[in-house]
Amino acid sequence: MKKESYSLLVSEIGNLLESGRRQAVSAVNAAITQTYWQIGRRIVEFEQRGKLKAKYGSRLLKMLSNDLKQKYGKGFSVDNLERMRRFYTNFKISATLSRKLSWSHYVEILAINDDLEKAFYEKQCFEENWSVRELKRQINSGLIHRLLAGKRQGGILQLSQTGQAIQKPEDIIKDPYVLEFLKLPEPYSEKELEERIIKNLQMFLLELGKGFSFVARQFRINIGKKQFYADLVFYNKTLRCYVLIDLKIKGSHADIGQMNLYLNYFKSKVNSIGDNEPIGIILSRNNENIEIKYALGGISNQIFTSRYMLSLPSPEQLRKVVEM
Repeated sequence: MKKESYSLLVSEIGNLLESGRRQAVSAVNAAITQTYWQIGRRIVEFEQRGKLKAKYGSRLLKMLSNDLKQKYGKGFSVDNLERMRRFYTNFKISATLSRKLSWSHYVEILAINDDLEKAFYEKQCFEENWSVRELKRQINSGLIHRLLAGKRQGGILQLSQTGQAIQKPEDIIKDPYVLEFLKLPEPYSEKELEERIIKNLQMFLLELGKGFSFVARQFRINIGKKQFYADLVFYNKTLRCYVLIDLKIKGSHADIGQMNLYLNYFKSKVNSIGDNEPIGIILSRNNENIEIKYALGGISNQIFTSRYMLSLPSPEQLRKVVEM
């Protein structure tokens, strides 16, 4: 018996076991979610038949909680029964529930007040396969509002129906980007900002969104006898193009010309057959908005300016930043 063949057998069995366990967990999660939906439906139907008013409905949940905990153990607190009730009232058709999302996912989604936002985060969570932790972070960082910054009125309805559909360069841009995971102390340099991003690359890719892969940091650009360096280079497989990110503490009009040079170089020297034109993002904590507006005028390359925040925004902070 060859040692290599036996090692391969062990590896293949291990892969089968891991796949089976993942399927089992997924099946259990789907069964729990459906069960809780059914419990919520039975509570609502009981209330409607008895025409129970709000105060009696509250009394019903307390009675149910006591009896179910005695018979079936934990998991039936008044708060959890209320979540099951709201689960049914918010998602009236069980067939529309995603089998990829667990009850814990739906608990986070149910905490959102706006129905359109609920629909967006459910769809986006399914599409991007977020963990519960990732979902919670995207909600707390106001992802839907950051995607809507600068878009036409009515965009929230489209996002709730389709999620973040990436069809053109503008669709991948957020404003602001939230980088609280860097835990960057004040004051800091642009070099320190870049190093923290590289150390937290997985979280930064999550913040960038679906379809991004990392290519290089400090990508060298040779033009004549001079050398330039693009801070971060990614590739977006959905748009089929390179995405260059220049990191700044304070952005100015001079950054536009530099990014324009980088993009022209990529179009000429780096792009392969089938690649679309590269995209440039100047990511800064503060922008000289008027200077940048004039600097962008007449430039044909796809250059975007966005801000970043180093802490999770409060709803009021997010509203102010998005409206700037």
